Amino acid sequence: MGHSRYSTALLAIISCLLWSSAFAGVKIGLQYATPLQFAGTRFFIAGLLVLPIAIRINPKYFRILRANYKMILLFAFLQTFLQYTLFYTGINMIPGAIAAVVIGSQPLFIALVAHFLMPGDRMTWTKTLIILFGILGVVLVSFGKDPESVTGQIALLGIAMMLGINVLSGFTNVLVASEKGMIPPLVISSASMIIGGVALFLFSIPFEGIRFDPKPVPYYFSLGWLSLLSAIAISIWITLLKRPGMVVSSLNLWKFLIPLFGALISWILLPAEHPEPITLAGMIVIASSLVILNLSARRKRSNIQEKT
Repeated sequence: MGHSRYSTALLAIISCLLWSSAFAGVKIGLQYATPLQFAGTRFFIAGLLVLPIAIRINPKYFRILRANYKMILLFAFLQTFLQYTLFYTGINMIPGAIAAVVIGSQPLFIALVAHFLMPGDRMTWTKTLIILFGILGVVLVSFGKDPESVTGQIALLGIAMMLGINVLSGFTNVLVASEKGMIPPLVISSASMIIGGVALFLFSIPFEGIRFDPKPVPYYFSLGWLSLLSAIAISIWITLLKRPGMVVSSLNLWKFLIPLFGALISWILLPAEHPEPITLAGMIVIASSLVILNLSARRKRSNIQEKT
């Protein structure tokens, strides 16, 4: 396997920790900018941050782009443009906790897409149990943080957009993992974020107009942080997906950590937020599901070693 399960776990945890901080950054940035233009600027900068490293590691960067432009354009459209158009539009239509639960169920949708599209990545009883445990944990964490949202007005269109993101995420994960041309991960991440970011910005102009007025310091701080975390987290995730033998659905089970980390960050940074029993119960459930995941993976490996 060339890469230890410990390095995969560590890198997946780092990605999820970075992604979990995005919600706070997006809330700050959207106070001063329109949604799609903010998203477009964020991903364009993120792609530019990865670009010099990608070119240094892959000196034939632009030749690789030309040879694989269809795949890269498709990924830029699905992963950056379409997914974040839905996210930034839908997030304003539904309460935060509902959005967190729907997005938090992403590993289930990715597992289902992988089940039908990826040979050797089938749903098993263990995996199904882990996913159901994880979703239960996400529900407890999310509603523990925002109990009022249960009684709030739920926009079906907003929920449909969030579900669309989950399905898209499944397709893009499978697309990268099954790509046999071995396009280097940093080439995919940098090019797709630059192209998708420009497309988002241009698409936003007819709907949101265009303003270049000066912004306050918090806006630039949130934009800088979101760009940096996207550059790092997306590049790591694509690298992991392209590792030989990587099981897409198993890797994505780590995403159950995102709401858990998100709650911890809120408690640390926001004085008004504090641990609730229901949130702590959700965290324990999520942690348990990931322990089951790692124990089952270890048992499977030891069985394979015994047979060989």
